[in-house]
Amino acid sequence: MKDAKKHALKQLGILIVGLIALNIFGNYFFKRFDLTADKRYTLSETSLNLIKQVDSPLYIDVYLEGQFPGEFKRLQSETRQTLEEFKAYNSNIIFQFVNPLEKEEEREANMKMLYQRGLTPISITVDDKGKQSQEVVFPWAVATYNGKVTKVQLLKNMMGATTEEKVVSSVQHLEYAFADAFNKITKEKEKKIAVIKGIGELHDLQIADFLKSVRESYYIGPFTMDSVAKSPQRSLEALKKYDLAIIAKPSKRFTEEEKEVLDQFIINGGKTLWLVDNVQAEMDSLYNETGTILAYPKDLNLTDMFFKYGVRINPLLVKDEQATPIKLATGEPGSQTQYEQYFWKYAPFVYPQSQHPIVKNIEGVKFEFANPIELLKNDIKKTVLMESSQYSKAIGTPTQVSLEMVTEETSPKDYPGGGRLPLSVLLEGKFHSMFENRVLPFKDASYQTVGKENKMILISDGDVVKNQLDQAYQPLELGYDKWTNSLFGNKEFLLNCVNYLLDDNGLINIRSKDVDLPLLDKEKVYENYTFTQVLTVGLPIVVLAIFGFLFTFLRKRKYAR
Repeated sequence: MKDAKKHALKQLGILIVGLIALNIFGNYFFKRFDLTADKRYTLSETSLNLIKQVDSPLYIDVYLEGQFPGEFKRLQSETRQTLEEFKAYNSNIIFQFVNPLEKEEEREANMKMLYQRGLTPISITVDDKGKQSQEVVFPWAVATYNGKVTKVQLLKNMMGATTEEKVVSSVQHLEYAFADAFNKITKEKEKKIAVIKGIGELHDLQIADFLKSVRESYYIGPFTMDSVAKSPQRSLEALKKYDLAIIAKPSKRFTEEEKEVLDQFIINGGKTLWLVDNVQAEMDSLYNETGTILAYPKDLNLTDMFFKYGVRINPLLVKDEQATPIKLATGEPGSQTQYEQYFWKYAPFVYPQSQHPIVKNIEGVKFEFANPIELLKNDIKKTVLMESSQYSKAIGTPTQVSLEMVTEETSPKDYPGGGRLPLSVLLEGKFHSMFENRVLPFKDASYQTVGKENKMILISDGDVVKNQLDQAYQPLELGYDKWTNSLFGNKEFLLNCVNYLLDDNGLINIRSKDVDLPLLDKEKVYENYTFTQVLTVGLPIVVLAIFGFLFTFLRKRKYAR
């Protein structure tokens, strides 16, 4: 007995010494192991570099606490594990899960306060074995760092998707969502964006929500092209101080001097986001007594410029069966007005097919009177970001457009070309000046014919960036349609475009991460509910009982001798 006791004490001593040594070793060497097949808990180098710069407490309040259905429990647990991974690399990241609706007497006040901060709640229907109930959820988080505050959307909006599909897409988006928020509040603004003016562009109110969102990460300033006529060289030097130029739905013809300014801005490394219509057609103009308009080509004098860069916006209209809805008044004159919803085929609803980080896992985008983009052969790399569906075609202009087309019947035979017309293209490479081997509109001592590596994005519809206004003429969220109460992915798409063009730390590439979440087939569970209960609850108990019986039997048999 004494020898056994000494042996046990010796083993205990070795264990204690080993634990102490392991803790000392762990203080000097840090390593985490991700055993998941999709490496969902392995943070990218970009995320790690961002959180290493956090040198004071960064507080995160997550409003995903309370009684949720299974799908949101999954989102809650994945959010918690993602934040725990961030915290493991930097203890300055402090997070908590908060239930804003926990106290009934404060429920209404808290909901109003969160809504005013832009944290919109969602009401979900929970179906549990045929029993339905309504739940209010705030799928948001708020990050605070050194007085700076930003919000993080945890649940992505996806029209027509089930809650499970939304959760899967949202989980894939979590690391990027938090990394982007950390980038906004921990880093000072550096890049500058010029919003080009004086070209018959959209009014500031019509792009207000987009500019408000972009302003969180970048400096924004107007750049008026009117100054080019007086002093083109000075205008060019002023534009070169910006990193990105946004041209939002111009309606005036560009002069040769203005084109040279933009051309040399691009050649010198300036990024550009073009939102250009090549056909004159406005939805507002359709709501007249006849319900018709004439759509005709619009001459912006940009064809030769785009041709040099390797693309052409054809003066045609894209008609697509995969369309967004509009509401129209119906009924006989004099009777009570009723509104019915129809699909408007000149407003394509585009689901991205590309796996490029700009468009991966985003909601469908609403276009309106878009034009097909033709890709030309040159040395520039071209990536189609958005394209119409297979049941689409190009309509020649001039042509009459009428609201009566919502009642026409069509079939796949009406779209023999296979559709897939490019509506947005990313161009990357060394651009050649459009004035190469040509007489310059104005003399420029610093003129260059070939630029350094650069990129631009061309979208053949200016209305993609246009937000609607409420009754008080205040801008609504970009992508929201007040008439059909639908929310499209326009805002996320355009913000991703800007981030990709200006991103120099690889943040946008986090969006390429794939997470595979195995989801429970509820229909099979309902069909085999008793069997599922036995399998998930009863079987572990039986296995544990068998193990306990064998352990006790073998122990008695051993010591009975």
